[in-house]
Amino acid sequence: MAFIYYRTVRFQDTDAAGVVYFANIFKICHEAYEESLDTSGINIKDFFLNPKIAYPIVHANVDFFKPLFCGDKLEVRLIAQKIANEKFEIIYEIFRDDLIVSKALTRHVCIEVVSRKKREIPDILNQWIQTLISK
Repeated sequence: MAFIYYRTVRFQDTDAAGVVYFANIFKICHEAYEESLDTSGINIKDFFLNPKIAYPIVHANVDFFKPLFCGDKLEVRLIAQKIANEKFEIIYEIFRDDLIVSKALTRHVCIEVVSRKKREIPDILNQWIQTLISK
């Protein structure tokens, strides 16, 4: 089931034209990602600062369907799926007033920090993914 994150667009998210700067959508998505990990019981400090394992983004894309402005109330729906033993992706659907305004995707790979070699996704993250699979 999707994780829902609520966020208000801030002035700092916008560009000189007054709309959300394209790269800031990823910042908003990452906030939703962190919140979903925390809500599921994963200690995000340990998760991101663990010296043994990292989850770098190896692919990202975003589509915009409507402009977003300062003050807009957003609902970010986060869905995760495992795509290989060492890879997962997160789909973010961003809504304003029940209309989808943007859709983003980040693909992550699990690696050992020292060797930089791929490794299998640990159980705690597999459990998180299982709770966020689209049904």
